[in-house]
This record gives sequence, C-alpha cells and structure tokens, in this order.
Amino acid sequence: TISYSAVISACEKAGKWEQALELFGKMAGQRLQLDAIIHNASISACQDRGQWEKALQMVSVMAQSKVRANTITFSAAISACEKGCAWEKALQLFRLMLQKDVDS
Repeated sequence: TISYSAVISACEKAGKWEQALELFGKMAGQRLQLDAIIHNASISACQDRGQWEKALQMVSVMAQSKVRANTITFSAAISACEKGCAWEKALQLFRLMLQKDVDS
C-alpha cells in the first residue's frame, strides 16, 4: 500500500483529485488494506481543490471501514471545507474531532 499512497499523494500534488479517488476505489475493489495513510492521502487530494463533499465522503468511508481518523484526517477535511466555503461543515468536523478526542 506504500506505492499506492505515494501515487495518490502525487495525484494530490498535481491537483488530480479525481484520479486519486479512482485509485482509492481500485484499491478497495482489490480488497487491499486501506489504512489511515491511504484515506488521509485521498482526503488531502480533495482538499486543495475545495472538494469538501468528496472529502467528507472519504471521512465517512473511513468510519464505516473502522479506520481511526487522526489529526491529519480532520485537518485535511476541515481545510477542504474551508477552501470550498463550507464553514459550517468545517465547524461540525472540528466539534466531532474534539468529541472523539482525536490525537495524531
């Protein structure tokens, strides 16, 4: 999964969030282990383009998969909300992060 994470991060840096999420989907379809690093890389790919809805979907997928969200998860998702002018969702995520006592 390290190679997948690197490719997803490369997609993020290139602003190719669609390709990052497509790769994530392929990993899920192959039943590869999707850890917090892979989820966070996918959320970060959505962050720079303000794709807050996709970022929130990824946070939800993470929770459904029983993968523990961390500070990086919430920071990336909150940033996506900020860039997408979804301040109310950013505030909800922040409250959820505090409620879950998230650590790094």
